[in-house]
Amino acid sequence: MNQLGVRWTAEQVLALAPDAASARAGSRLGTAVPWSDAGYDGTGALWGLCRGSGTRPYRTAVDLTGPGAAAKCSCPSRKFPCKHALGLLLLWVSDDPVVVRETAPADWAAEWLDARRERAAARGSAEEEPGAASVAPAARTADPEAARRRAERREARISAGAAELEQRLADLLRGGLAAAEHAGYGMWEETAARMVDAQAPGLASRVRELGALPASGPGWPVRLLEECALLHLLDEAWLGRARLPSALATTVRTRVGLPSSPGGPALRDRWQVLAQYDQADSRVATRRIWLYGQDRGRTALVLSFGAAGRAPEVSLPVGLAVDAVLLPHGGAGQLRATLGEQFVPPFPASGTPPGGSVTDAVEAYGRALREDPWLESWPVVLAAVIPAMTNDGWQLADKDGRSALPLAPRALGRPGLWKLVALSGGGPLDVFAELTPQGLLPLTAWSPGSPAPTPLT
Repeated sequence: MNQLGVRWTAEQVLALAPDAASARAGSRLGTAVPWSDAGYDGTGALWGLCRGSGTRPYRTAVDLTGPGAAAKCSCPSRKFPCKHALGLLLLWVSDDPVVVRETAPADWAAEWLDARRERAAARGSAEEEPGAASVAPAARTADPEAARRRAERREARISAGAAELEQRLADLLRGGLAAAEHAGYGMWEETAARMVDAQAPGLASRVRELGALPASGPGWPVRLLEECALLHLLDEAWLGRARLPSALATTVRTRVGLPSSPGGPALRDRWQVLAQYDQADSRVATRRIWLYGQDRGRTALVLSFGAAGRAPEVSLPVGLAVDAVLLPHGGAGQLRATLGEQFVPPFPASGTPPGGSVTDAVEAYGRALREDPWLESWPVVLAAVIPAMTNDGWQLADKDGRSALPLAPRALGRPGLWKLVALSGGGPLDVFAELTPQGLLPLTAWSPGSPAPTPLT
């Protein structure tokens, strides 16, 4: 047990690394040799001086008391956390009281820690009672009337874009889907650019996905028609949003690309980290963190973003849990939440989340689609399933063999698939996965006799 009262492992520290190169570099700094004046305050703060190539050592500090692991370093790296922060954490988990001493923070570390905690206090402590109002700070503006007019102008532009998109979808269907294959991607990119001009990035993203379907292999006309139908449904929902129930209207606003913000009651729980993985494009990196409330039995999705080339700031390794407040976002069937106040540093999670059968997973997915037809994935925990190869590809089957779900194409060929097969050894195991229209994306597995989860991403 380390001095902060939390047993972390080196694997959990390295799970914070933004990439493999950072993990390797951080591992080399996880020894006492380059460090001096390293310390901790007993509550979740670490700091130290790391000797580098220059004349001055790098000042590195880590704070585990906020949402995720925060770090600050005087090195020029744009990665988060940098290799020095990873090395300091690895030094901490080595539990060497000679190297990392309990003491008052150095002045430079105290200044950063105090500023972080003052900002957290200024945001206000989140309510922890069920049903309490959200403590998310209200949007501040110097001129509410001007803000209202800007919002109305943006909605008008989105409506004009949705109407134009409806006309283009009608033209496509009138001319036949075969025309989409000959038109090439340029037609879709031009339409997506029009949606960006209309300030509807959600519509633009879906249009780009349409453009990739004619080159997606056999069966593409069916997939294209399905996606066109969903896009038409979203257009019509936006244009008729005044007639929708409030929760569904909020979901529609989010799907077209308007910002989502916390709007539900604050929830305090012991949140078990089920999975964490990153998705990146040319503009932004998105980290998806799935959490399970051990007391409330509720699943939530925390999203963290980073500019291109930089890892998202919030990071919670699989296998840990956090005593924290989540602020749910509004919308029908939405699981997204913002991580709020964290009361103690992350601690080891105990047990596995309750799971169900393949049939239970499909039924839950169906209920979720009823709330949000544009849903891209739904979290499921499958109990006692076996990975098996069939003539139709890989699948996860109930141990009695009566029901099975195929793996999504993007799960095939990934190292996680072979890790899952090796962990199973032909026997049943519990799996946390995202269920998508294309199949399952396994993210974490628990093997019998081993309470520690195995990340598959």
